[in-house]
Amino acid sequence: MTYQEQSPTPEPFEQIFSALADPTRRAIFEDLRAGPQAVSALAESRHVSRPAVSQHLKVLQTAGLVDVRPKGTARLYSVRANGLAPLRSYLDEVWGDVLSAFADHITTTLENDNDRTDHQDD
Repeated sequence: MTYQEQSPTPEPFEQIFSALADPTRRAIFEDLRAGPQAVSALAESRHVSRPAVSQHLKVLQTAGLVDVRPKGTARLYSVRANGLAPLRSYLDEVWGDVLSAFADHITTTLENDNDRTDHQDD
């Protein structure tokens, strides 16, 4: 599959990768680790316009990384507790495959070394 032939509905982990790929968006996400914040506070701390912060938060919310709740006239954004779960699951799967391939490689290497040693004794 080429870059242009991406599936119409990206996997949740792909949405997370895409959302966190932008450095400003990633910084906003990291700011939210300290607790819920309004757009105005996030914009002020990042020196980014409120509309730009709102757009970044929309992407983070669509990716399932942040929640929003109204508080008076403001909307407070916070990190979603299990928002990174699809990414963690994907990385666990990839890492499991890597470890399995490494174990297979080691096993094959040891078997080949043993075969060579057995033939040298003849």
